[in-house]
Amino acid sequence: MEEEEVNRCQIQEWYPKFKTLSIKTVIQKLPESFVEYLLDDSGPFILPDSVSNKDALPNRIHNPIDEEDYQVSEGSGDEAEEPLSTLSFPELELKINETIEIIGGAVFPKLNWSSPKDSAWISTSGTLRCTSFSEIVLLLRASDSLVHDLCHAYDSCSHKSSSRPPRFFLALRKWYSSLLPEMEFRCFVRGHHLVGISQREVTTFYPVLLDKKSSLQSMVENFFTENVRLCFESENYTFDVYVTKDERVKIVDFNPWGAFTLPLLFTWEELEQKRGKGDNVDFRVVESQCGIRPGLKTAVPQDYLDTGPGSGWDQFFRKVDTEFQQQRTSEA
Repeated sequence: MEEEEVNRCQIQEWYPKFKTLSIKTVIQKLPESFVEYLLDDSGPFILPDSVSNKDALPNRIHNPIDEEDYQVSEGSGDEAEEPLSTLSFPELELKINETIEIIGGAVFPKLNWSSPKDSAWISTSGTLRCTSFSEIVLLLRASDSLVHDLCHAYDSCSHKSSSRPPRFFLALRKWYSSLLPEMEFRCFVRGHHLVGISQREVTTFYPVLLDKKSSLQSMVENFFTENVRLCFESENYTFDVYVTKDERVKIVDFNPWGAFTLPLLFTWEELEQKRGKGDNVDFRVVESQCGIRPGLKTAVPQDYLDTGPGSGWDQFFRKVDTEFQQQRTSEA
């Protein structure tokens, strides 16, 4: 994998091109002092001092909702001189709180590549839903998975010039409480051809997916052909989509092929063997309670997240697959 392939999957790179096909998002450039704060583990877990609240926001919001979503601000750069005990980011805080109001009052945060899914447990709602700067900072600061973005984004690259990107961004994405987890799918593209589609939430069996599998596959394939195939430059990559109740397909994210991207109901070995041309797209969903997979992005020790060959999870998956195949044979 090349560094440029990883860079194309940063949200600030792909969102401007696909914004009309994605979730409403506002992107904010982060000052380096805030990045250093996220990485600092030398002392106790301290949230920045809040310099404003909703009552202190300006009465007039200067950015109308129909203005350009993609806004990049530099930050003042003065925050790094503050001691940790009195650290604050006043400009960043005001801009983020203002953006939250513009988008609709609730967002979920994401850095260049990743969202802090592993720290959702720490929020009052148990989700990534945020209504203020302080709630966003709490999720970011408590997340271990974001260390990937901050320190290890290029670890799988064959020729890397740096261990981290030159700039970090915070994407604030509109929160929808009505989204159905069973309607999100990961699509695998090899050699510019769609070769596989997997149910994104693999920890649950959704019978509705068995009934709608054929129509969902057609929608996603047509969407890829018409909107993604000729517009995303990488040859091999993955992208996540959400299918709405009125059968519109929305792009949720792009991710590199392999490396830290989860193959879900596939294995990377299987996907590497698929050529795309002339082959039918392999669309996989959990077909019974026996086919569910354990959640991998959870707040547990790293040993429990190892899914490599020979690991406990690898053996577990192989056993589940064997039992599932035996069950299908006995039912046939």
